[in-house]
Amino acid sequence: MGLDDTAQLALRNLTSVPVLAFAIAALAMALLKADLRLPEPVYRAISFYLLLAIGLKGGVALNDSGVNGVLAPAAVALALGILIPLVAFQALGLITRLSRTDRGAMAAHYGSTSLVTFTAAVALATAVGLPQEGHLATLVVILEIPGIIVGLALAKRQTTRTRTLIRRRSLVNAGGPSSKEPDAETPHAPETGTPREGGWAEAVREVLTGPSILLMVGGLIIGFITGPTGYEPVAPVFTGLFTGALALFLLHLGAVAGSHLGSIRRAGPGLIVFALAFPLVAGTVGVLAGSAIGMSTGGAAILGVLCASASYIAAPAAVGLALPRADGGLCITSSLGITFPFNLVAGIPLLVALSMAVNPA
Repeated sequence: MGLDDTAQLALRNLTSVPVLAFAIAALAMALLKADLRLPEPVYRAISFYLLLAIGLKGGVALNDSGVNGVLAPAAVALALGILIPLVAFQALGLITRLSRTDRGAMAAHYGSTSLVTFTAAVALATAVGLPQEGHLATLVVILEIPGIIVGLALAKRQTTRTRTLIRRRSLVNAGGPSSKEPDAETPHAPETGTPREGGWAEAVREVLTGPSILLMVGGLIIGFITGPTGYEPVAPVFTGLFTGALALFLLHLGAVAGSHLGSIRRAGPGLIVFALAFPLVAGTVGVLAGSAIGMSTGGAAILGVLCASASYIAAPAAVGLALPRADGGLCITSSLGITFPFNLVAGIPLLVALSMAVNPA
């Protein structure tokens, strides 16, 4: 695939209604302070619609193709869901001065996935006629969960060590047991007025019971049970209106991203480089991995886009519960203010072009 074809693919994506809606809302917020965000009930309803629609269509396709073909992609997605946050954590340590807690929080965001980035990739792949597997929605769920858990684990490891050091130093300074012989009744670190990290169970429960997982898994189950015949009566709603709903959703997210543009300078050059370069690296790995196990051109491209995306819904909720000391604003600025628009403009068409080059028809 030549440069001209890649440029045409990027132009087609840039001039689509959903992407233009995102750009206009972002510019209106950043330059004119014009807030085009949807009312919260409308935004929530459209979110639920998109999640259920993706799950339903994936379930119907899975019913049509069978479940055997999902095993290898699911195993690859699980491995990538563990690998990506580990690499992100190490990369952030090399090019930024973020604390271990903030690096873990950021790794959780980049190890997880973005539903809207996935949806935009599906829309572009469909528009250019690329074949796709029916189980791709399943991969969203598989990638979502381990990425967040690994990121939290990396950050929690440091906070546990920090508490132990504080506890031991407090005892030594008070003339208590030495640091080599910690007392079994040692109290927790003294209260400082700062929030404590939440429990693992609460954070994991937040991920598993969040609307994104429940609606997509529920849609997959419904679509798989009903099949094409059962889906046909509701197809005008969940297929015919999908692109319009996505445009409204991206209009809202454009305004949200525009409100974060002023915070990009606070991120520092290292984090900006990471937010732009890491998605391309992770996405390339995803495309190559998908191609290696025989996924279709569209399927490998979309797996790559999932690896390149960063969460701004599920991960912030889990990080807020488990790591309240982490800089959540910086994570959102990076994932939603930098990576998300970059993927919409350049990342998705580049990864689709890569998949088309690796898997020529």
